[in-house]
Amino acid sequence: MALLDRALVRMLPAVPRAVVRRLSERYIAGPEIADACRVVKELNARGRTATIDVLGEEVTRREEARALVGEYEDVFETIRRQGLDTGVSVKPTGLGLKLDRDLCRENIASIVRCAEERDNFVRIDMEDSTTTSDTLAVYRELRSQGLERVGVVLQARLRRTIEDIHALADLKPSVRICKGIYLEPAEIAYQGFDTIRENFVRAIEELLSAGAYVAVATHDEWVIGRALELLKRHGLKPDEYEFQMLLGVRERLGDELVRDDHRLRIYVPYGRRWYEYSMRRLQENPKIATYIAIDTLGRLRPGGNGRSA
Repeated sequence: MALLDRALVRMLPAVPRAVVRRLSERYIAGPEIADACRVVKELNARGRTATIDVLGEEVTRREEARALVGEYEDVFETIRRQGLDTGVSVKPTGLGLKLDRDLCRENIASIVRCAEERDNFVRIDMEDSTTTSDTLAVYRELRSQGLERVGVVLQARLRRTIEDIHALADLKPSVRICKGIYLEPAEIAYQGFDTIRENFVRAIEELLSAGAYVAVATHDEWVIGRALELLKRHGLKPDEYEFQMLLGVRERLGDELVRDDHRLRIYVPYGRRWYEYSMRRLQENPKIATYIAIDTLGRLRPGGNGRSA
């Protein structure tokens, strides 16, 4: 399967842009904020909350980062005006992390203040391992400024994650815990499927023990099952944790969580940089290319909708 993954990734630059867009339609709301709002309204009507993400990362100019801040301010005002149940997530490199950490912190602080004025919330996404320490430092600096409506993301794939949880414990943080999409070298990241799963569950346990608000971001039924056992053991109520999934992925599993009264949040990316986002995600983790190819073939079969994967 690994050979197939790599072969598909090598073919990506030759895939027509229109085809990539068709494949991405299920996972990306569209190019405009109106597209994201339409999707969020549909999700809210089905008992789900959401997180809107404006596509944009690895900016090369301060002006680009500042423009993204302005777009997020527009997003918050649109959310307020339309009465949507959704927060936002931001990527540090899209807000200048690799240009200047102080610039990134101030840009995110502006977005968080905008969220607090509107009783909303900002999740700082975690990118590849070159950004982990700076992202966590920015998060701690924001909290030291008295900003509370902000959370961060940790990745179970990384060996450092349990130590990071312990280091954040004094903040009683809001943490999205996920496996992590970025393929990292063995010296800093677990490689085995089962090992990553086991560390995911250990991370959930450590977060709960630290009094964190935990957002379990996974489509893995085994991990969900173990998480539910831990949540029950800690006696948490439905409003004291949540599960998170990607738009268009494992919708039947999401239906089951909602039916059982668990809070479910769906990640809703939108933006004109959908093509760059799609290509980068596929190239960062070749397995995704195979998953999408299989999923697409399933939807093309008579009677197939690919939504049980």
